[in-house]
Amino acid sequence: MSPEIREVFPAMTAARTPADQIPVRVFGGPTALIEYGGLRFLTDPTFDAPGEYQRPGASLTKTAPSSITPADLGPVDAVLLSHDEHPDNLDNSGRALLADVPVTLTTPSGAARLGGTAQGLAPWDSVDLHRPDGGTVTVTGAPALHGPEGVEDVESITGEVVGFVLTSADLPTVYVSGDNASLTLVKQTAERFGPVDTAVLFAGAPRFPFLFDGAPLVLDSAQAAEAAQILGARRVVPVHCDSWAHFTENRDDVVHAFTAAGLADRLQLG
Repeated sequence: MSPEIREVFPAMTAARTPADQIPVRVFGGPTALIEYGGLRFLTDPTFDAPGEYQRPGASLTKTAPSSITPADLGPVDAVLLSHDEHPDNLDNSGRALLADVPVTLTTPSGAARLGGTAQGLAPWDSVDLHRPDGGTVTVTGAPALHGPEGVEDVESITGEVVGFVLTSADLPTVYVSGDNASLTLVKQTAERFGPVDTAVLFAGAPRFPFLFDGAPLVLDSAQAAEAAQILGARRVVPVHCDSWAHFTENRDDVVHAFTAAGLADRLQLG
């Protein structure tokens, strides 16, 4: 192929990258926009300004604003909401946005609380969404645990949480972890769906000294790197590692952990 033809048809000279085929934009905290099969999926919407949220037994502090406002977001076809009970996953602005979204996929208990267009997905349950081109995107609920493994009553304390797997006949697989701290559950997802092309991993190692002896409630950076290996992910987009005071690790920690594991080339930041 001549140089002139390469310039006109660059897609014929190199394979499309995950970022080209499945754009992911991160807006801060757990909020990201995934474009998949012509549909736009928004994870855990949080668009409030920085401030305090009083919770029973704890106060959560948002330290930085989202990089975008809901008005600038454009149309959203579905929200992938790991859980509705904590403002660092669904804040006031995020709740208001749900009314304009065709479907919100979340936990069964969360769907009952939210009502409206919310639909519950238990682990391994799935729903098909119609693509603009006539195809179908299947969204499957992935198991998640919002706290350390091997501790009784985690769900009764921190709430029910779900992750998501996006699949379609002509597209690679996308995994969205949600607020999960269990590598055992990541392995279960990998056994069913791996290797995945893109993993949107919630990290940040949020901790509270009075909960589970300060153990992380979501993956820490080293665990995120291990999750990437378990999933065989070609691309990892870390979220949930900035903008909140109770997140004990940040993007720099994620980069350090992935570099130490020899996986830095898989990271997409921002």
